[in-house]
Amino acid sequence: MPVSTSASEVQALKADSFGRIALMRDERGLFVRRDLRHVPWWLRLPAWFLARREALALARVGGLEATPQLLGWDGRRLDRSYLDGAAMYQRPPHRDLLYFRRARRLLQQLHRRGLAHNDLAKEANWLVLADGRPGIIDFQLATRGNPRSRWMRLLAREDLRHLLKHKRTYCPGSITPVERRVLKRHSWLREAWFATGKPVYRFVTRRLLQWEDNEGQGPKP
Repeated sequence: MPVSTSASEVQALKADSFGRIALMRDERGLFVRRDLRHVPWWLRLPAWFLARREALALARVGGLEATPQLLGWDGRRLDRSYLDGAAMYQRPPHRDLLYFRRARRLLQQLHRRGLAHNDLAKEANWLVLADGRPGIIDFQLATRGNPRSRWMRLLAREDLRHLLKHKRTYCPGSITPVERRVLKRHSWLREAWFATGKPVYRFVTRRLLQWEDNEGQGPKP
């Protein structure tokens, strides 16, 4: 799918070892571009892999509101639609129970399409849109599969558990008994990640890539 060749940059949003993200504008309006052309040679393959994974995930959520829409992917640049909003930590949904109800419905729609996000513990990946609705971005780690499979159901539960952790932070008095049980029930996947994957992730991101924090946002341009 071709990317826009007539776009001009409006604002740099983020830069890290896996690419540069900028707000762009062309004749269609605003959109967001992930550009891999300045990625160090030794990270080009993983950067391409993650961008391609995001492109495939965005193709699967095509037409779903409150998620970015794939506009173009040429192997070096990924263009996606712009969502007008702010990250959850920038515009906290304090005591906004409607936000979390809508967020749960949005997650259900993702999961029915056979997509698990896998990175919703980060508040940066949850948006509070201009009209107050929830939005989800950053699908680099998303998994595609049969929504009825045991594996995808497990990943969907982890997505839900991360959403409920945010709800517990911002609407602590609204957590139901069922939701408390979900929060307390840690899957073997989570335990394996904390025992093996997370220490490696922290070493790579903080020591090798020198990211500023565990949000994976990297140094600002």
